[in-house]
Amino acid sequence: MVLRSGIVGPRWLLPSRSRAHGPGTGGRAVAVLYPICGEDAISSHTYRDAGVDIDAGNALVEAIKPLARATARPGADAGLGGFGALFDLKAAGFRDPILVTTTDGVGTKLKIAIDTGRLETIGIDLVAMCVNDLVVQGAEPLLFLDYFATGRLDVARGRAIVAGIAEGCRQAGCALVGGETAEMPGLYQGDDFDLAGFAVGAVERGQALDGTGVAAGDVVLGFASAGVHSNGFSLVRRVAAAAGLKWDDPAPFDEGRSLGEALLEPTRIYVKPALAAVRGGGVKALAHITGGGLVENIPRVLPAGIAVAIDAQRWPTPPVFDWLARAGGIAGAEMARTFNCGIGMVAIVAAAEADRIVARLAADGVTAHRIGTTMPRPPGGAGCTVTGMAELWPGGQ
Repeated sequence: MVLRSGIVGPRWLLPSRSRAHGPGTGGRAVAVLYPICGEDAISSHTYRDAGVDIDAGNALVEAIKPLARATARPGADAGLGGFGALFDLKAAGFRDPILVTTTDGVGTKLKIAIDTGRLETIGIDLVAMCVNDLVVQGAEPLLFLDYFATGRLDVARGRAIVAGIAEGCRQAGCALVGGETAEMPGLYQGDDFDLAGFAVGAVERGQALDGTGVAAGDVVLGFASAGVHSNGFSLVRRVAAAAGLKWDDPAPFDEGRSLGEALLEPTRIYVKPALAAVRGGGVKALAHITGGGLVENIPRVLPAGIAVAIDAQRWPTPPVFDWLARAGGIAGAEMARTFNCGIGMVAIVAAAEADRIVARLAADGVTAHRIGTTMPRPPGGAGCTVTGMAELWPGGQ
């Protein structure tokens, strides 16, 4: 992480004296005073007095250098401290690459991490939300940068957060090449902080996934999610509050874990198994299931005239979603457009290749379910319909 303060602290006008000559002075030297709070209230101020600790920022950079260095890969040495990072596409094995860029955050899942003090995995979420968006275009993540803003910089907390980011980069195979640490007193209160991530990937020209090959009769595969991932947490927090639950209470859906711990299960990073499946052939499109759920994300990768029909009875829904739906009285249709409902990524594949691709994903540790098919889309018809949700979660209970 490259520390660039970039913060203009308050300007303190100090009392001063000068000598002036001019009309009306009779040529005599006259003292001109510029007091602030009285002539004797002269004081000295530092950046630290204003709430910005440069020494703490430098200490954090030193603490995270080994974490970043451990993410080095061909094309980047992941060294920190400069004004910018270089990446050698040729050293990474690319001949005629197209760059792909993404940016994202973690949303209000951060509040649970802050309230519980569990900061070790929130960085994985940050990386996942960016690199999973890259891979759906067939791109290999190459480098990652983060933005970490807080009201008061604590080196140990900052290191824990960046350690999670580095772990996410390791899982995705990209280098953590830099970032921004911003200590902004007055803008963030207490231990509050915010995170944003930026990822760059590449795909060879002519090999990007754009969904144009999707046709009626293709199979829709759903990759099992690790839980809620990083979307819908404003609703999650509202349901928990309405139920009178605290983050350290036992999770109603996960025996042996607290509610906060269970909800902070990090977002699954699908990069390596998804890229292996794409390179093996037969994958026509991928969709990352984030905000908007199944019904709004899948149509983003479909060509005109094609729709998808999903059957929610075709995969086991994780218990956290049953709890959310029943405790919050959330109807199935709202669940489908808010949460991933147990499917973190979707692949649309040729029917003849479906079994082979499912087996390949299983070998790479990803459980994939046949959850639907593609079909012609009538004029004015929905791009994605999900049946079976109302039976699972009727709402209002």
